[in-house]
Amino acid sequence: MEINDNSFLRQFEVKVDGHLAKIEYSSQERKVFLTKLVIPEEITQEGFKETFIKGVLNHIQEQNLRVVPTSPHIAGFLRKNRQYKEMLPVGIRI
Repeated sequence: MEINDNSFLRQFEVKVDGHLAKIEYSSQERKVFLTKLVIPEEITQEGFKETFIKGVLNHIQEQNLRVVPTSPHIAGFLRKNRQYKEMLPVGIRI
């Protein structure tokens, strides 16, 4: 899966069969606020959402940034996958 960071539109994107899935974000002081997850209903691959979120989190981690999940879907993913807990800024709990 090739994830594109479209900084102009402030979203991480991936195309699947001509459909665009995206995670919208805003960034501030070395933190990335993941604000909205949009996956078209035409993308029906099993486990796609989790794979997409993992790819975005790994991309953010490689840049040594912190993540603040304001999207309920992404916050729920982080609750289930505690290995990403160290990416949360100090004082942020989910």
